[in-house]
Amino acid sequence: MTKPLGLIKAHASNPKLWVVIGVTVAGIAVLAETRRRRRKAVLMNREDFGAFVERFEILPFPQPPPPAAKQSLYGLTFAIEDIFDLKDYVTGFGNPDWRRTHDVAEKMAVVVTALLKNGATCVGKTVMDELAMGITGENMHYGTPINPQMSLFVPGGSSSGSAVAVAAELVDFALGTDTIGCIRIPAAFCGIFGYRPSHGTVSMIGAIPNSQSLDTIGCFARDPSVLHRVGHALLQLNAVEPRRARRLMFADDLFQLSKVPKQKTEYVISKAIGNLSGYQLPKHMNLGQYIASNVPSLKGFYEESTNLQNGTSALKAISSVMVSLQRYEFKTNHEEWIKSVKPKLAPDVSNHVLVAINTKYENIKTLYKIRSEMRACLQSLLKDDGILVIPTVSDPPFKLNAKKGYSTESRDRAFILSGIAGMSGCCQVTIPLGKHDGCPISVSFISYHGADKFLLDTVLDMYSSLQEQVGIVSNLAPFPDTNGNMDASELLKEKGNAAFKGKQWNKAVNYYTEAIKLNGTNATYYCNRAAAYLELGCFQQAEEDCSKAISLDKKNVKAYLRRGTARESLLFYKEAAQENGTALLKIQSKVYFFQYTHFGQKKTRKIGEPLGLCIAFCSNHCILKVFSVHVFPY
Repeated sequence: MTKPLGLIKAHASNPKLWVVIGVTVAGIAVLAETRRRRRKAVLMNREDFGAFVERFEILPFPQPPPPAAKQSLYGLTFAIEDIFDLKDYVTGFGNPDWRRTHDVAEKMAVVVTALLKNGATCVGKTVMDELAMGITGENMHYGTPINPQMSLFVPGGSSSGSAVAVAAELVDFALGTDTIGCIRIPAAFCGIFGYRPSHGTVSMIGAIPNSQSLDTIGCFARDPSVLHRVGHALLQLNAVEPRRARRLMFADDLFQLSKVPKQKTEYVISKAIGNLSGYQLPKHMNLGQYIASNVPSLKGFYEESTNLQNGTSALKAISSVMVSLQRYEFKTNHEEWIKSVKPKLAPDVSNHVLVAINTKYENIKTLYKIRSEMRACLQSLLKDDGILVIPTVSDPPFKLNAKKGYSTESRDRAFILSGIAGMSGCCQVTIPLGKHDGCPISVSFISYHGADKFLLDTVLDMYSSLQEQVGIVSNLAPFPDTNGNMDASELLKEKGNAAFKGKQWNKAVNYYTEAIKLNGTNATYYCNRAAAYLELGCFQQAEEDCSKAISLDKKNVKAYLRRGTARESLLFYKEAAQENGTALLKIQSKVYFFQYTHFGQKKTRKIGEPLGLCIAFCSNHCILKVFSVHVFPY
């Protein structure tokens, strides 16, 4: 029997053979694409996106009679993760064996009662990772909820069903729990808001514990105003609080972990707060170094890492402590049930559970001490007006039913980002910022423990401006990949340019000065500051800045021209003429604004002609002898 490869070689010169091969290959490609689309259609047509374990309707408490205020959540619907108790329902904890071995709840979870009292209607329980021991949102027993934003990719977990129910517009908001990222990660993957309150501020009574030192009850929403209202209801906050200034800080080392270009995120946020009152210019910091200096008990947990970028050893240690603490408390809570029931678990969940159950924990006191030091560390950093800005996730979601799933490195990065609020107990909000390469992207704001209202108010205050900037940036060219300081300095330069054009010379100088502090090797920043100094009559400073710009960039025409202007104003006419000649030699076919003297009157002319005409113009108007040139900033 002739082998196919032999047939091809024997008839390689026959064009009909290649037509047949081409048609066959095209047919295979079309078939594969058809199957992919069919599978996607089947997934999208699953009832309620596979978000619910069970559907029902629990009506809210009656509206109190006047003069009582209208219920804050009146008319809204919500779902709850299958970790909360509902009277006369069995709480399943994401696993059929748990449901089988537990009785119906005798009471309602405190947090669910609070939402019903505020006028919301509960419409069902949602799917979750088994025993809340995962961050992918997959569940082999009840099916994995379908991510409405990316139907062939995981929704994130453990509160996957709640996130999907909100993202698919099946409910107005949903409850979930967050231990090591279980609200924040699915919120990021599904392109919605996710709120993790300060640890201990929302009652956990009526919710199955995973790790009491890390567990929080939070919520998902599509709309920041709904998130704000639900947050107030959960925390029973007062409606009015004096407005405070806000101080945003970008953790540059954490943005280095993210696969999403950080320039776009930083640009959007900086532009957004520029349109608002009460916000200081954003600062930049290395959070890992700050933690290393302020959490002394962490030193014993450092490990040498070759897979993460530099400066993350302290952050990796924090995430390692967080995972150890979760495992220890999970073992304390559920070891007896695991050993007696021997539940059927998905392979990855089973591995996590076995590690937790079989590990001997000898440094427990140190784990809790680090947790306390971490809270004090973040309190010292953020004080009463600070907001830390970090990426919510580092990697995009992986495909459903992927054989490998998350790599060790991806999981490490995810836990580093989750560990900041997790180990400090701070409050955190995940904020959607559109898409990048078809994948939802988000940023997280973190404020100090107990600053929940301050944080929720900030998100509500900023979001419309953020949306506006996201729309503008989506139409811009891709941002270059540079480090965090470069990004911040460029934003400061733009602010300086805006102030210059608005004739706010002192303000422009201040912005350019801040840009130079972040990046002292950019000739443009010195050259632009020189232009502002010229307007202020600070000719000596202008000359010094131009000299610095020229030392950094010998071809910077504007620096030569501005230095000539400064020297003319300082009565150094010969030197000014030399500067003009040097600048002319460097002019190509660019447009410049020349200010010159004509019969005792100052005039301005725009020149964009070839070099010869520029020289002729300057010669005819005695520019080579005494001249002044103003060129607008880049």
